[in-house]
Amino acid sequence: MYGPVIDQLIDALRVLPGVGAKSAQRMALQLLERDKLGASRLAESIQEAVKKVGRCDSCRTLTEHEVCGICSNSRRQASQICVVENPADLYAIEQAGSFQGKYFVLLGHLSPIDGIGPEQLGINQLLERLRQDQVSELILATNLTVEGEATAHFIADKAKALGVEVSRIAYGVPMGGELEYVDGGTLNMALQSRKVL
Repeated sequence: MYGPVIDQLIDALRVLPGVGAKSAQRMALQLLERDKLGASRLAESIQEAVKKVGRCDSCRTLTEHEVCGICSNSRRQASQICVVENPADLYAIEQAGSFQGKYFVLLGHLSPIDGIGPEQLGINQLLERLRQDQVSELILATNLTVEGEATAHFIADKAKALGVEVSRIAYGVPMGGELEYVDGGTLNMALQSRKVL
């Protein structure tokens, strides 16, 4: 429509999650019409990140080094590992600021229909860490979906067989949330996950 180069840019922007044809078009035109310097910086940053960013050898999160800053931090508790589905989940927990252990990033969840099994999630690597690092607690923080729950149960069974204590993060009503606005599934989970005061 606009020409092959602009159309290619619009198509390239559509790889971003939640970006459809109209949003990609608006972004492309904004960058080309009003912010060519910003567009150049964006292109350079993406190219540099693609070249330099890989996976941590220990936890599999995104990093520019062989081992990420969390895994190489000697002040973090190696006896606690929190299992998450993706790097965004890791960063969310880090932003909360209370967890001082280490992580393992699955890069997904079990989904046999999509050909994603334990091998693709690095579960053998996780089990090896449990054996070698003398982990006392494995915290499962997979998403509260059918696949996330199945993944959590699969890992829990394997970890318990190694004598590792397994816990699951609690789900329920968010801080500051009002009950009348919380969906029924969340309320049910909150009631099932209640604890004695």
